[in-house]
Amino acid sequence: MNRDAKYACLPPTDHPWFSKLKGETMRLKLFAIAAAAASLTAFSASAQESDGQYSADLQRMITETAAGTCPSEIMAEQLLTACQQQIAQMSAGLASLGAVQSITFTKADDTPEGRVETYAVVFANGVTLNWGIGHKKDGKYAAAYATS
Repeated sequence: MNRDAKYACLPPTDHPWFSKLKGETMRLKLFAIAAAAASLTAFSASAQESDGQYSADLQRMITETAAGTCPSEIMAEQLLTACQQQIAQMSAGLASLGAVQSITFTKADDTPEGRVETYAVVFANGVTLNWGIGHKKDGKYAAAYATS
């Protein structure tokens, strides 16, 4: 696994709206993202806290991506590039979930690449996704991803 791999902001494929997104390329990208997330967890040492630090940036990232824009002010170069390459699919998928209703911090992990915080994000259509965001450097995130 390439430890420099970055993550795109994609929800998991087991939600009904995802069937609209077709193509082997997208499935391969999602597989790579899932594999990277799994390796990230394997290298993690849990650092539980009562409150996360990244929730406002996560909400901004989800909201702007759903509206069709990748927030360059808070995305590191590789994450921004991945977002821009997939914005049409991500925007449609996230928009179909509806507005973010709540974001609840669940845990923080310290990884070799930096801190990653996990949040339970509830959307207007009732779907809850667990989102990871982190590897923050110079105010920009190199990792943002969703799991079921």
